[in-house]
This record gives sequence, structure tokens and C-alpha cells, in this order.
Amino acid sequence: MGISLKDIATALNVSKTTVSWVLSGRGDENKISMAMQKKIKDYARQHNYQPNLLAKSLNSGKTNTIGLIIPTIADTFFAQIAREIELEAEKLGYTVTFCSSESDPVRESKLIRMLKAKQVDGLVIAVTEHSKKEIENLMQESFPFVLIDRYFPDLSTNYVIINNEDSVRCVMDRLIANGKKKIAFVTTETRLGVMQQRFKGYLSALQDASIDTDPRLVLDIEYDEYESDIIKKLDKLFTTCPDVDGFFFATHFLALEALRYFYRHSVDITEKVGLGCLHRMPSFSILAPGMIVVDQPVSMIGKQSVDILIQHVKNKDMPVVRTVLPIALDPNSKIV
Repeated sequence: MGISLKDIATALNVSKTTVSWVLSGRGDENKISMAMQKKIKDYARQHNYQPNLLAKSLNSGKTNTIGLIIPTIADTFFAQIAREIELEAEKLGYTVTFCSSESDPVRESKLIRMLKAKQVDGLVIAVTEHSKKEIENLMQESFPFVLIDRYFPDLSTNYVIINNEDSVRCVMDRLIANGKKKIAFVTTETRLGVMQQRFKGYLSALQDASIDTDPRLVLDIEYDEYESDIIKKLDKLFTTCPDVDGFFFATHFLALEALRYFYRHSVDITEKVGLGCLHRMPSFSILAPGMIVVDQPVSMIGKQSVDILIQHVKNKDMPVVRTVLPIALDPNSKIV
């Protein structure tokens, strides 16, 4: 058993309140001498004093923990963001509880309620497409939260996202400039607002280049079965549109599965077929060095989401912060 505040107070013949003030950093404001502060701190350190975090949270009403809910920790994109969130939270004196919703709205709702029951100070959430009601409940309760990557355009919430439409247009414009005319759009979870924005960027790029839209080139992959469904959809695409000369992948894991398909079926992705994707995976530089990729600013997403959340924790009346981060092409992308 570690020593308590009372043990330190008894050993040094001072009050428990004095010890509490010193160890909580309030010795100066309570006019405790520097000599006494040093004596208390040295004794606490020598005897391995550990603060009672539960008692501290009961006194302050804060636990200095935040909850993070992402679709899956197995996804490299969300794993990278989780790492950045944890690092930024640590700098600000907070710890993070990680949860995966598995893109299941029922599971996500349970996780939100569980984390609130554990008295986290706030939440960072990459929402599922059906969780609008749960977010509205958080708004009604004035519970601090920030949405990342996904958001609901008609709800006034804190969020940190990228400009999805411009991101797709940026890549599409370069594919078209490279002479590609029949570019397939490979997507999933199409009811998500961000995916709709990405599709809008695809359509507007075609329209501005006076290229007709071909519905056969739009592949909506079933999220829960994407590894097998993308094979079926690509088989059909190459049968109905054998002259397809480009692909834009709305998300990185679809690009990776498609690359597996292309290598198995000897699809020429060096010159004949152009590739573009939103978010880079390390393997792309080896499997598809010519792919044009938008780098998502994961570090900025993590940092800004935590900073906004902590501001909201400290001031629940603060105005909503809507952050749209700039995007950049992967400098390793080969652009003609």
C-alpha cells in the first residue's frame, strides 16, 4: 500500500490540507514557504506517493480522460489518428480510452453511454452513418465532443475534417490531364456525407472536362464484405467496360484490395491504367508507385480535435468550432 496525504501530514507534523495544496501545485498561492514545499515534495517522492485519482476527480468533477470512438483500430488511417490523439492528450495532461464501433451504430451508441458512465470529460468520435440521433443527444446534454473525418452537415457540432470534394477533384484533374477518360470511382458506405462529397468531386471533375458520366464506372462496394465484393464488382467492370483506363478509390483499403486484384489478373497499372486514392498507405510506394494520392493530415486531425475538445471541456459555452483542413498530394506521387 502506498502512503496517503494523511501519512505525509502526520510524518511532517503539518495539516493534510497543507500537503494537498503543495502536491496539487497550490503551495505558492496559499503562502506555504518554499522550504516546507520542498520538504513535502521530497518526502512524497522518497515514499513513492501516488495521488488518488478517483478522489481527485470527485473533488474537481473532472477525470482528465477522454474517450475516442473510431470504426476500427485495425484501419491504418484511424490507428494513425488514434496515436496522434493520444500524444496530444498526454501533452495536455489527459489519458485516452480507445473503443472501436466496428461501424455498427448500435455498438457505437453503447460505447458512448459506457464512456459517459465512466465519466470521461469528453469524446472524439468518427461517427457511423446512422448515429445522428446519438449526436443530437450529446448536443442536448451539452456534453463536450468533437467529430473527426465524418460529420453531419445539418448539425452544429465541433468537427475536424478535410475538404473531401476538393481532394477528389485534385486527383481526378491530374488523372484526366494524364489522358485518362474512363475513370472508375470505387467507393463504399455511400450514405456517409463525406463519401457523397467525394463522389461530388468525381462528378464535377468529369463535367468540367466534358467527359460523360457512365454509371457502369461507379462501383459501390459493400463495406461488411468489401474483400469479396470488390472482386465481383471488378470482374463485372472489366467485362462491361474493358477499356476502363483509370480508377479513383474513395478510401485506401479499397485501393489495397484492388491492387491485389490487379496483380492477380495482370492489369497494367504502370501506363495503361491510372490510379488515384484518398489517403496513403506505406505499401502504395511499392505496389503502385505511380498512384496519385492525397495525403490526409493525420497529425493535424489528431492535434486539433484534442485541442478543440479540451477547450470545450473547460468552457461548455464556447462557440462551435468547424475545422476544414487543407490537403496535399503525396510528394511521391508521379504527376505528369
